[in-house]
Amino acid sequence: MSSVPQIKVPATYIRGGTSKGVFFSLEELPESCRVPGPARDALLLRVIGSPDPYGKQIDGMGGATSSTSKTVILSKSDSPDHDVNYLFGQVSIDKPFVDWSGNCGNLTAAVGAFAISKGLVDSSLVPENGIATVRIWQVNIEKTIIARVPITNGEVQETGDFELDGVTFPAAEVQIEFMDPADGEGSMFPTGNLVDDLEVPGVGTLKATMINAGIPTIFLNAEDIGYTGTELQDAINNDTQALAKFETIRAHGAIRMGLIKDVEEAAGRQHTPKIAFVNRATDYTSSSGKAVKADEIDLVVRALSMGKLHHAMMGTAAVAISAAAVVPGTLVNLAAGGGERNFVRFGHPSGTLRVGAEAVQQNGEWVVTKAIMSRSARVLMEGWVRVPGDAF
Repeated sequence: MSSVPQIKVPATYIRGGTSKGVFFSLEELPESCRVPGPARDALLLRVIGSPDPYGKQIDGMGGATSSTSKTVILSKSDSPDHDVNYLFGQVSIDKPFVDWSGNCGNLTAAVGAFAISKGLVDSSLVPENGIATVRIWQVNIEKTIIARVPITNGEVQETGDFELDGVTFPAAEVQIEFMDPADGEGSMFPTGNLVDDLEVPGVGTLKATMINAGIPTIFLNAEDIGYTGTELQDAINNDTQALAKFETIRAHGAIRMGLIKDVEEAAGRQHTPKIAFVNRATDYTSSSGKAVKADEIDLVVRALSMGKLHHAMMGTAAVAISAAAVVPGTLVNLAAGGGERNFVRFGHPSGTLRVGAEAVQQNGEWVVTKAIMSRSARVLMEGWVRVPGDAF
């Protein structure tokens, strides 16, 4: 049994949007963990408390959900067009791996504030009072994100009256702009179609909109898979057969999107693609007991993350929703009533969210130039996280 003493690694525990994660500055990591590889992954797994066969992450900082099993590494950008590099690692709860295949839109809301507090943003760009514009390079998907962070008396303002469904307390609003959010270098619709017939063995043939925007996402019609789109977590997360069906659909959709070559690869790529289902606007009661009325929203959306129904909505999936909503003819657009639009308000398990996007057609293909949403962020704890010295 190991008796190697623990080491201390500077870290900050932050809520960003409806997620929480452990944030690190690259230069403050142990030297062997400053580059991608097994040492970095092992450190982050131990910090979060994974893999945990009990599924609780008791011996780490994770909260045993996809929304709270997250890590972020920031560094000062060498590019004159960006201020900070943002690398996101989704830590598996019960398996020994860190998924680097996508971004976390919720934690993006905290990146600008953390970068400012760590001195990664030039002080000349931070006003005494007003809004600091932080230009973020999202390393995982190689995209630009703009964060507009409120500043009061030269410091990041975290408190305020902005309310975000899925977060208990109000905070300061942070506007996030995802520039050219199509994921990867190919078409935003990788199959070339706004709607496909997705054949899934053992399930059937389903209508699907598969989009690379924010994060690769597969959208289905709720009614086609036996749901209404108003379900809360327990209705799906306690149904092992339903979860297995969603994973099968996700794996076959990933193949059609060109993300994997065979279904076995999906197990090692849990973070992407996401799978979501939509329906027309409907009255329902959110997880907090709040009544959501059909006339307050354009559609309802439910999305799964890391194999479970999300308690609210992933930020990157919200980008995918906004991008699909503004393109006439997608399942998301049709569920919202069809036609041209530049924003959509959708209902999710915790309440509602308004997201916007700008779309144009170029050479016969739809391109989303920008997706916009508002989130909030708050530092929960800062100092050091401890891990056994031989953990990485």
